[in-house]
Amino acid sequence: MQLYLPIADIPVNVFLILAMGAAVGFVSGMFGIGGGFLMTPLLIFVGIAPAVAVASVASHIAASSFSGAISYWRRRAIDPVLAVVLLSGGSLGTALGVWTFTLLRSLGQLDLMIATSYVILLTTVGGLMFWEGLRALLRARRGGPVTTRRPGSHVWIHGLPLKMRFKRSKIYLSVIPVVVIGLLIGFIGAVMGIGGGFILVPLLIYVLRVPTSTVIGTSMVLTLVTMVFATMLHAVTNHLVDAVLALILMVGGVTGAQFGARAGQKIRGEHLRLLLGLLVLAVGIRFAVELVIRPEDLFTVRETGVTG
Repeated sequence: MQLYLPIADIPVNVFLILAMGAAVGFVSGMFGIGGGFLMTPLLIFVGIAPAVAVASVASHIAASSFSGAISYWRRRAIDPVLAVVLLSGGSLGTALGVWTFTLLRSLGQLDLMIATSYVILLTTVGGLMFWEGLRALLRARRGGPVTTRRPGSHVWIHGLPLKMRFKRSKIYLSVIPVVVIGLLIGFIGAVMGIGGGFILVPLLIYVLRVPTSTVIGTSMVLTLVTMVFATMLHAVTNHLVDAVLALILMVGGVTGAQFGARAGQKIRGEHLRLLLGLLVLAVGIRFAVELVIRPEDLFTVRETGVTG
């Protein structure tokens, strides 16, 4: 069943897009991530322009995160205070990201920047996460400690000023690194069309020493709010949000996230990290292959404006 997308300006198979939304929603709920790192490349691979994919996927990420966050909220697996502090930086980062997105688009460098950023970010983060997950799995099989993180352990970040107590996570640390991390995630999310959860979760666990029990749910709250904000800004400033595409993705994403959240509770932490790292690495490699493959059409014609 073919459906025409008005903003993307191409026909697509409805069932294919719906299945993609459900699959990415499942991954989102299982790993506590927005899923944009997977959905945006998938849309680009099926022929949707990178700028439209980034702007439209933000709404899908928000819907998937909302669905998953409800499940974690019911289990009291969200630290509301930590989420609010993260959002103070995330909102600013999102606004800066949309401004950068608009600037690069006006310079004609947006598509290349998106592709290059995905290759660098995903292969680096995916490789590191896969290696750490593999080491944790091997330690567990040898009977050693599964994780190297202890809640409440201290590093230099814990010596920074403006400290605050996060009761749900049982940690006491400065708000400065929390705000900076939120700003970084918001910026990356707005520019690349990703929720940033696959970066945020490791940062919260290994840098801020946040307990795993509250990390995923809190990550989803930040992703939800920043992606709603990014969608609004993209729609108002760039007019690139394809409502038809976003609606199809949201229907699939909300459904898949519920099943993913349940599945994530049944898998051991080291297995989750290993699978997530492998998935991120695979998408990064796939994007790198796309950059070096010789295109079928060496030249394209694109309408950039009308002068009179």
